[in-house]
Amino acid sequence: MSKITAPARTLRAFMLAAAVGWAVGAICSPTQAAPVEAAATQAASAFASDRLSIEVMGQGPDVILIPGFASSRDVWRPQAQRLSATHRVHLVQLSGFAGEAWSHGDGAFVQPAVDEVARYARTLNRPAIIGHSMGALVGLLAVQQHPEVVGKLMSVDSLPFFSALYGPTATAESAKPFAEQAAAGILNADAAGYRAQQQATAAGMMRSEAGRAAMVEWSMASDRHAMASAIRDVMTTDARPGLAAMTTPVWAVYAADANGGVPSAMADAMWSREYAALPSAKLVRVDDSRHFIMSDQPERLNTLVDQFLAD
Repeated sequence: MSKITAPARTLRAFMLAAAVGWAVGAICSPTQAAPVEAAATQAASAFASDRLSIEVMGQGPDVILIPGFASSRDVWRPQAQRLSATHRVHLVQLSGFAGEAWSHGDGAFVQPAVDEVARYARTLNRPAIIGHSMGALVGLLAVQQHPEVVGKLMSVDSLPFFSALYGPTATAESAKPFAEQAAAGILNADAAGYRAQQQATAAGMMRSEAGRAAMVEWSMASDRHAMASAIRDVMTTDARPGLAAMTTPVWAVYAADANGGVPSAMADAMWSREYAALPSAKLVRVDDSRHFIMSDQPERLNTLVDQFLAD
């Protein structure tokens, strides 16, 4: 596999497949959400936002879980239920994804989400944030812009500049034409063709059959304008310039898979290069995993999450 082919395939998979499901054997389908004890779960009713909603469970130190592109919050539910025994867990649902209402047309997606995550975090006691993919980018920007409100950040398989997958010379400006193409593809594809594309690429994102099926259904239920706005923003948002000034603890957990994914040497080189301006970041590679580490290596990720929260 060449250094051009692997990033291009990862990029295509991210754009065409909704990055939305994991936890082998515990993934919830869109129509069969995992049961939750009513007494242990509540909506954050005091917090009103048209950019996201929050579900809260458990008691203890605060942890915010942010899902990725086109995700339902249910992708975090197995981890949230486990953590709720020792933590107060805040499950984010980003508007426009997985059937959640979207009222912002083709307007900005990422920065307004960052603003609202930070506003919510301010109501808590310096919570930890754990985000996957685009959700990790939202968390990283929240930490950079509002370091006083976040205690620590775990980024799960997410680079500070997504379009670095094009190569080390990519910039936000050079990524704009590709971002527009990606957005147009989302907006213009017919439902049947779009579903077929996502089904074809889902296998490259995770190994779980149930997870792949949920990926497709959640993305099909997402608002196309929200998805187009999100991918346009993600591909042209470069958080690397803000890394050097960061003092908040950061763990960057990333995947490597010699069998159909990104080889370990390539993954090591890419994450080391892209986080070079933040030498204090703890980089942790998870082998035998594709983009959805929580699907392919759930026990390993659970261990890392526990270590991160205890650190």
